Amino acid sequence: MALSIFALVYGFVTTFILTSLSRNRREARPDAPVLTLVGHGLMAASAAGGCLALSAAAWASLAH
Repeated sequence: MALSIFALVYGFVTTFILTSLSRNRREARPDAPVLTLVGHGLMAASAAGGCLALSAAAWASLAH
């Protein structure tokens, strides 16, 4: 239950951030510093989650 709620919130936040950043680029406006920081935070969280998923898969393959 908690994982599905987290995935839903993560998806909404990611969609909002990427849409806002692309709209700012299209309209040639500067990005808000908070928007940039949240974007970098989402990128870091995605990279960390990917590394954790790969390490869990590797650990599970070694456990058998």
